[in-house]
Amino acid sequence: MKRLMTAAAAALIAATPALADFEERRSTDDVATVMDRLEAAVNTAGATVFARVNHGAGAVSVDMELVDAELLVFGNPMLGTPALQDDIRAGLMLPLRVLVYADGEGSVITWETPEGMFDGLEIAAEAPYLERMNGALNNLTAAAAGE
Repeated sequence: MKRLMTAAAAALIAATPALADFEERRSTDDVATVMDRLEAAVNTAGATVFARVNHGAGAVSVDMELVDAELLVFGNPMLGTPALQDDIRAGLMLPLRVLVYADGEGSVITWETPEGMFDGLEIAAEAPYLERMNGALNNLTAAAAGE
């Protein structure tokens, strides 16, 4: 019985997804203002905005409550294509995404690190595009925060 319990526990642990690596910045501004700045920064950087998803509006449309929250989906093939060349499954994580949500003191800007996003894929930890993606995310979110 002890062996069965140990095996079951091991299987449960193996099936539990790893916690992603997230970064965040704060802004005293409201979500819409922060998202407008983020979208403008993405466009100015020459990347493409694929979608701006208003999660709060979605909740309201089904008579549910949610804090104000928006997601921006964006990318640049110069950054993303090398990751896809290394492991096509990176296409499940790309384009990049940044979430902005209200927290009572303003807005929180959060995103998953490229290292965390690609964990488990055939992408080398020293791949040069990881540093470029991190730099882009840091610069874009700093602009969104008004820094």
